[in-house]
Amino acid sequence: MSEPMTAIQDDRLPIEQGDEALAEALLQRLFPLMRSLTGAGVRETHDVLSGLAPFERIEVPSGTPVLDWTVPQEWIFREAYVVGPDGRRVIDAAAHKLHLVNCSVPFRGTLSRQELDAHLHSLPDRPEAIPYVTSYYAPRWGFCLSQKQRDALPEGDYQVVVDSELVDGAMTLSEALLLGESEDEVLFSSYTCHPSMANDELCGPIALALLCRRLAARPQRRLSYRFVLLPETIGSIAYLARRGGHLKERLVAGYTVANIGRDAPFRIKRSRRGDSLADRAVERLMASGREDWPEAPAEVVPFEPLGSDERQYCSPGFDLPVAALTRGEPDFPEYHTSLDNLDIVSAETIVRTVDALEALVDLLEANRRYRNLKPEGEPQLGRHGLYPTLGSRNDRKREVRAILWLLNLADGTRDLLQISEASGLPVTLLAEVAERCRAKDLLEAL
Repeated sequence: MSEPMTAIQDDRLPIEQGDEALAEALLQRLFPLMRSLTGAGVRETHDVLSGLAPFERIEVPSGTPVLDWTVPQEWIFREAYVVGPDGRRVIDAAAHKLHLVNCSVPFRGTLSRQELDAHLHSLPDRPEAIPYVTSYYAPRWGFCLSQKQRDALPEGDYQVVVDSELVDGAMTLSEALLLGESEDEVLFSSYTCHPSMANDELCGPIALALLCRRLAARPQRRLSYRFVLLPETIGSIAYLARRGGHLKERLVAGYTVANIGRDAPFRIKRSRRGDSLADRAVERLMASGREDWPEAPAEVVPFEPLGSDERQYCSPGFDLPVAALTRGEPDFPEYHTSLDNLDIVSAETIVRTVDALEALVDLLEANRRYRNLKPEGEPQLGRHGLYPTLGSRNDRKREVRAILWLLNLADGTRDLLQISEASGLPVTLLAEVAERCRAKDLLEAL
């Protein structure tokens, strides 16, 4: 079932102060929430982001079969803590959401130090970090703490409270569809299930909400754009169960976006196809240099069926043209620990990511196929008013090169990306020149 979102707008979201101020406010607003596959924290996150972009909520009821999976029960979290022998709380999820194993079942009782230890998780090799541990599909409870905290726990009895509940409810997804002149769609997807980690998760949804806001404000779009926020794995599987057939017909390019808040070069993982429009577009954009791509060159790696939701979109039954965009290695040093905090990300980097994604959108908007309407011999450019007479010699030479490459390769089978790859000229320049040639009845757009 779908329903309108409850857009949350308050003084903590400085809508009129620019993207960087907005991204910073969103980081502060959303970081403390207890998110999971389901639950109130997820809905609140989606509601806040819907204050920026036209998202609609999709609630998938617990127990719904989705492909080979079943939507789990909804997790209700209230509080969770451990009281030590001296009567003080030694672990408290109110202090940091990672202290509780995510999706823990309810428990109340008194345990010895040894009994409690069987339910504790820490990282001996990173003694200051709290690990992120989940138990989505097996009923258990547990607490996470730093190794330093664990080593300091004395012998004695501990009072344990996990005030939670698993109920038949629903799993929350959100989508926004920005219609364009064409029914061909571009997908941007990110996940909203990780609590209190900044780079691995939170920066991705913020970047997509800001990008969606920019594209929604455009007076005209050639392509249609679909934005999806969902819990990792089970969310994309549920979304494919709902929209997979449509996406197989309409999707021309897609990107999962995550881990983009650190100041590191982009890393592009190709789609399963390896040569889809999604792959070619981002790789060609980077090859064009700073003229079209505002970032440093990115690392490009082949597809593998590991990682995030791209492996669901690229599963063989769908084989969608979806690549993955991150900044730096996905397993960065602070990954899945409390060290992935607001100190390692910045609003400025999030906005730079949005700028880069918008440059990618501009390239996809410009890319299309043309057919030369006067293919017998080379048209006399001067007679058609296409021979440049202003600008530096190099500029004029470059413009003529772009026209000649277009007229030679625009046979209706090649798009501008392919002509850019052959000529070494930016797609944006080729698109500009192509429209001028079309105005002179030398090219037709297909």
